[in-house]
Amino acid sequence: MKAFIFIILYIAPFVALAQDRYAAVLQRIETNNITLAALREQTEAQKIENRTGIYISNPEVEFNYLWGNPAAIGRRTDLAVTQSFDFPTAYGHRRNIGDLQSRNADLAYKAERTRLLLQAKQTCIDLVHYNALAKEYGIRLENAQRIADTYRIRLDKGDADILEYNKAKLNLTAIQTERAKVEAEQVALLAELKRMNGGKEIFFTQDEFTPPVLPADFEEWYSNAEAKNPVLQYVKGEVNIGKEQVKLSRALSLPKFTTGYMSETVVGEQFRGITLGVSIPLWENKNRQQHAQARVKASETALEDTRLQFYTRLQGLYHKASILQQNALELRRSITENRNDALLKKALDSGEISLLDYLMEIGYYYDAVIQALVVERDYEQALAELSAVEL
Repeated sequence: MKAFIFIILYIAPFVALAQDRYAAVLQRIETNNITLAALREQTEAQKIENRTGIYISNPEVEFNYLWGNPAAIGRRTDLAVTQSFDFPTAYGHRRNIGDLQSRNADLAYKAERTRLLLQAKQTCIDLVHYNALAKEYGIRLENAQRIADTYRIRLDKGDADILEYNKAKLNLTAIQTERAKVEAEQVALLAELKRMNGGKEIFFTQDEFTPPVLPADFEEWYSNAEAKNPVLQYVKGEVNIGKEQVKLSRALSLPKFTTGYMSETVVGEQFRGITLGVSIPLWENKNRQQHAQARVKASETALEDTRLQFYTRLQGLYHKASILQQNALELRRSITENRNDALLKKALDSGEISLLDYLMEIGYYYDAVIQALVVERDYEQALAELSAVEL
């Protein structure tokens, strides 16, 4: 069974917290996803196939009925029942190979399942981001509508000019446009979740990120990640399969045996007895053992390459998540300590600042909020990749 090689990562200390917010959606998708259902059936079929061809060959029965010429010499009947088999240790190696291949079939399914559930989780994270944006733009839209209504009333009373009213309307239209774009993204992401859920609707309204904190020591939990990574386990399984195939090729280089029963009956005479035979392995398995050894060496090299890629990718994601975590905390702290939207609203209402000054100043606050949401989403996505193996 061909391996679907994916770099699957793991961080033990925060897995449970990271998954709780998405567990219900992911469980439904795992149950209803058609691709996973097909993969489960393929895996079971592969495991059945791995158990075929590991037993001794079928017995052979031969019957001959011969009539003589001239007829006076009578007729002759022959019966032979024979069973051939390889050197006995070959069957043990075949069983071991079948078991290892079945284990690898389960690991390949687990890797593909993890990849699909990670994709679903990342879609949920994007949806949380756009839900948060929709909430934010809802607040902005109410504020922009209030300003536009206020300036329309002031224009009617002669307290404001048409230029200020137009600015208020343009601001309202821009926010309405941005909110419509966000709503379109929400619809698209919900449609993607529906597709993954086997065509069944999924509603996901979470609009805040509350990610757990990264553990402080990278090397401390890396060993756990390596031990639980299904891709590394799969490649290790390929090495073990190769080693068993080397043993099998050696067993197949030993003599094969045939034993059985035979009888011959002619007019007035009958012969019965056992038959024994041996096959001398001279040419049939030539180069098989060398080929098996070469495959083991290739698998061991692939294992080292996969382990190196796994470590470097894990390390890169950890450092990325660490930086994003710090940026997200700094942005939220700065927004909390320096927000002046309420003061700006009060200054605008009292006429201390113009509408243009208000829109410019509030724009800095809006930009900071959007930037914070983007960084929090990116941090959550990095954590999703790091904790993917526990999905």
